[in-house]
This record gives sequence, structure tokens and C-alpha cells, in this order.
Amino acid sequence: MNSELCFKTAVELTGLIRDHTISVVEVMAAHLAQIERINLKVNALCTLLPEQALEQAAAADERLARGEIPGPLYGLPIAIKDVVETKDIRTTFGSPIYKDFIPERDALVVERLKAAGAIVIGKTNVPEFGAGSHTFNPVFGATRNPYDLGRSCGGSSGGGAVSVACGMTPIADGSDLGGSVRNPPSFNNVVGLRPCPGRIPRYPNPQPWNTLPVLGPMGRTVRDVALMLSAMAGPDARDPLTLNEAPRLFAEPLDFDFKGARIAWSRNLGEFPVEPAVVEALESALPTFSDLGCEVEEAHPDFSGAGEIFQVLRAEGFALGHAEHLEKHRDLLKDTVIWNTEEGLKLRAIDVARAQARRAQLFYRVHEFFQDYDFLLLPVSQVVPFPIETDWVREINGVEMETYIDWMMSCSLITLTEHPAISVPAGFTPEGLPVGLQIVGPFRREIDVLRLAYAFEQATRVGEKRPEIAV
Repeated sequence: MNSELCFKTAVELTGLIRDHTISVVEVMAAHLAQIERINLKVNALCTLLPEQALEQAAAADERLARGEIPGPLYGLPIAIKDVVETKDIRTTFGSPIYKDFIPERDALVVERLKAAGAIVIGKTNVPEFGAGSHTFNPVFGATRNPYDLGRSCGGSSGGGAVSVACGMTPIADGSDLGGSVRNPPSFNNVVGLRPCPGRIPRYPNPQPWNTLPVLGPMGRTVRDVALMLSAMAGPDARDPLTLNEAPRLFAEPLDFDFKGARIAWSRNLGEFPVEPAVVEALESALPTFSDLGCEVEEAHPDFSGAGEIFQVLRAEGFALGHAEHLEKHRDLLKDTVIWNTEEGLKLRAIDVARAQARRAQLFYRVHEFFQDYDFLLLPVSQVVPFPIETDWVREINGVEMETYIDWMMSCSLITLTEHPAISVPAGFTPEGLPVGLQIVGPFRREIDVLRLAYAFEQATRVGEKRPEIAV
């Protein structure tokens, strides 16, 4: 019964709570039991507060009995990514430097999730400082893929994606710079959305004009992700990039007729190698779009030089974010964080300025592309989940990866465009490893991306397959 309850969608659970069919305490107890049964196997939740969670669940039931109008996420357990500050809950960033850090305030996104009725039960595991698409750190160790415990769960929102995949929480927050809210969903057969910069405001934020990193929702279904986005999005004056549109649209039905929609499919944007198993799984799913009435053809924008642009701008952010860590705690940093920070410290002003100018030209090329096509489809990840002992992928199809982030350019290049992108379950390899499809939509049209992902999800039902260890 507990497992059955834990795999109900967020939309279903909030409905059952609202009409008093089930209590918040029952929902919380079921998820805590699932955590006790599963988390030791996967190590997705790195900090857990079960007693506090049950107390807050009981208080939520009392408020509901008094006639309080429930928010969109009312009574849902959620664990917050361990790079996001949570008041009075340890936030380590996956680093020994912060292993005992307890923030005095919540980040804005946590405030919003709580205001929507979600109950924070703890934190989800991350790579050190969220660096890299493989979740391991010296504080809590590695998070395992529930479909194969010997494989990576991706990163950096790996703990959250695994928690959702295993029914330990119905939804999870994530953040995404080079693919961190897309790669883990792809590796774990769940859904993750990278919205446009400013859609979900960020505060506090030491780099508020940096548009590479964004926050995003994850869930087992597209509707759950849209519901969560409706609670996370909306303007806030403390974020200079914030968008003023009200987020109510994301909570509305996602049904849409895509007959005649123009869709481009690209195996690799002409820029990077992709493992054959990924391409095979995705190309097997492509006929679904034709069945939906879409017109599908192979095409992609010109992404030439985009990898270099991303490396420069990422390194700039690392220099600002970690120069002090490098100076004071070099012995406590992993080698990839050291490398990326030092690469940033080498940059000249003209290097950054040229990268921004070239990024502008890329944006214009992508804008022109979306005058001819409504959506772009491509792989989320260039590889299938790899052995957990591998710190980062060194080669794909015989092509050497020069840096620890080269194997995720399938996401990183999309980051540069500022267009919304979603990872939706699309298939499995013959070995039973999940493969996600990345759907990219027009600038600031997250709702279009959600609608197409929902149509694909309903037609394929791939996301309904659960990891055997969790059911």
C-alpha cells in the first residue's frame, strides 16, 4: 500500500488531500517508509528530518481541517537540492568546506515551495558544488542509479531525480547550468524542465546577470513538473532577470492538438558524438510525433563554435564562485573544480567579451531556426548511464573528451540559447537503462514544450516503468 501511494502523481496526491480522502500524515508516513526501505540502496537523500516532517504534516492536516485553502503543492514531501540554502537544515554543497554549514534563511525558491504547501523533509545529494553530471562527493559519497545500482544517476540534480524515480518524493527541485536538470531525469526515467532564465527567480544569487544557471522542476510526469513550475515561477523584484508573466498557465490542462507542427530532429547538432544505443532508442520513438500529426525532418541550427563559448562562460562563473575556495581550501576541492576555476582565472576581459558576442550570434541563428520549426528534438545525454566508479566520461565512439563536461554538450549547447528544454522518458536500451529525449521550444515558451512533452508522454507511457528495487 505504501509503495502504491508513493507512486501516485503529485497531481493525484494533492487532489486526494484536498478532498480529505487521505491525510497529509498518511502521505508523509508512506514516503518516509519508502525512504527507509530504499534510500540505503541508492543514497539519494543525504540529510533527512523525519520527525520534523511528521510534525509539519500533522500541522498541515489541522490547518486543512480549519478550512485553510490549500496551495498547489499542499502536503507533498520534498527534499531540496543540497546546493540550495534551507533555513536550519544543513546545506553542504557536497563539499567538506561546508559539511557543517546551517543557513539562517531559505532561498527564495524554498520559500515559494513552502508557501505552496510542500513540506521539506531534507536534502538531496549532489556532486561537489554541483560540478559535473555525475553525483558523488567526499561528504556523502555517490548516488546510485535505481535501474542499475552499479551505474551513475547523472548530475548534478542526481539525488533529486533518484528520489522521484524511487517514489521517495513525488517531486524535486533542481538547478541546471550545463544539463543538471535534464541529464539526471534522462538517466532515471523521470521528467525535468530547464526553463528560460528569469522564469524562476533566484535569490540570493551572487551572479544575478549570469543566464547560464537556472532553477527547474523534476517529477515522474509532465503534469507534475508543470504543477511544480506554477509554484516556483513568477516575478520577484530581487532578481533583475525575472519575468513578469503570472505562472497560472502552467497549472492548466496540457492537452493540445499538434497536427501540422513542424519538428526538427538532430542526432548531434553536427557537433558531438553520441553512443549508438542512445540514438537507436530515440529514433525508435520518433514515429510517435508523426502519429501525433507532426511533420518531422532532420535539421538543426548552426552551433559551430558553441562548445568554446560555453567553456569560456562557465569558467568565468567558476572563477567568481570559487577563487576564494581555491585560495583558502585547495586541498579540499576536487580536481575538476580546481581546473575549471583556474581556467576562469586565466581569462582576459577580451576573451569573455568575444564569447558573449559570439553567443549573441548563436542566439540570432537559433531564433531564425525557430521561424521555420516549432520544436527541436535531440538527445539529452550523449551516453547511457555509465559505471559509477567512472568520475567522468573520457571517450565516446572513440572520440576523446578533453574535459569533464565535454560529454554533456548535448545539453550545454542548448543552455547557451536560453530556450526552454525538457527531458522526457523516451525508451530503454537492451540492458534496461533509461534514455531521455530533449525537446527544445521557442524562446520563453515553456508552455509549448510542456504540451508537446505531455502529448509524447501520453502516447508512449515510457515513464510508467519503475525501477524494480522501488516497487
